[in-house]
Amino acid sequence: MITPSYLNLLATDEFSNRVESLKQMLENCVLCPHQCEVNRLKGERGYCKTLDKAVVSGVQPHFGEEEELVGIYGSGTIFFSYCNMKCAFCQNYEISYCGEGEEVDANKLAEMMLYLQKKGCHNINLVSPSHIVPQIVEAIFIAAQKGLNIPIVYNSNGYDLTDTLRLLDGIVDIYMPDIKFSDDDIAQKYLGVKNYYTIAKAAIKEMHRQVGNLKTDNRNIAYKGLLIRHLVMPENLAGTEKIMKFIANEISKDTYVNIMAQYYPAHKAFDYEELSRRITRQEYEKAVNYALSAGIKISNFNY
Repeated sequence: MITPSYLNLLATDEFSNRVESLKQMLENCVLCPHQCEVNRLKGERGYCKTLDKAVVSGVQPHFGEEEELVGIYGSGTIFFSYCNMKCAFCQNYEISYCGEGEEVDANKLAEMMLYLQKKGCHNINLVSPSHIVPQIVEAIFIAAQKGLNIPIVYNSNGYDLTDTLRLLDGIVDIYMPDIKFSDDDIAQKYLGVKNYYTIAKAAIKEMHRQVGNLKTDNRNIAYKGLLIRHLVMPENLAGTEKIMKFIANEISKDTYVNIMAQYYPAHKAFDYEELSRRITRQEYEKAVNYALSAGIKISNFNY
């Protein structure tokens, strides 16, 4: 069995030092690119609206993820509420905007991780983790001392601060970020955040530095590496060609890239004519061809 990175870190004082450093950051929160500087320990809410405890909307073995994560018994997903973006087309509005879910402390979150491992899940898949890194790291620290020994998947929207990601080095085994748009101005219009593409590029470079290309075992189940998701948008609003060239030229042509066809209008998408329809087969095939032209081997075709 391949040992997850965090178990090696557990043997040193570094893990507990990371826990304490991250918890202190909640007093003047600059965890994500918003740099809100609020004291979350004293009830001050920033962009993400989350305080000192994580809010969880669901915990379950999930079979709808990439096959390298799902394996035989599923990916152990923990869905976190709230978000550090405000996508106009958000498909999980009640969770990401409204914060539906249960507030849990680090011990309860650790129990959830151990429960998923007991169910046979191949990994712990942290969905929307960017705004609650301290809570997550503390929970992993607690769970690891109680027997957690499966890979950690950091499943984010790509709007991650490199300074925070560096504190996850040796803790996260698999990074799975989105790259949603290739233009900062377009991204701000639809995502409600500044400098999205600039920040996502830097974040993904740091992720790749830590874990490299995706690696799988003899069952084709991932245990370490980078996996990038890209959602194809109507009218090529995402700028897919530019994104694929970035991945090929500045990350690696061997990067695992999942080009996704799942876009559908949701939330406020109908406020924008260009977002008010699904993509066509031709738009999806064009996106795939952009990747192939850049030299990237597409991992799965799923239109």
